[in-house]
Amino acid sequence: MTHDPVKKPAHYNFGKFAVIDVIEDWNLGYHLSSLIKYIARSKHKGEELQDLKKAAWFLNRKIWLLSRRKRK
Repeated sequence: MTHDPVKKPAHYNFGKFAVIDVIEDWNLGYHLSSLIKYIARSKHKGEELQDLKKAAWFLNRKIWLLSRRKRK
């Protein structure tokens, strides 16, 4: 498979499933999609710690949003 930085970036295409296919199949929204993307690519892009911190940020943001909705 040829590397295409737009359609098939190497840091998203490893293993049995493409990250985009999982996100679409699971019908994830913006925050959880971003969380999955950052976790999935963390070991393949070269910035593992940074990507895991970004994933944590998106998870915390989603939790915050859900907590806010629950209080209303």
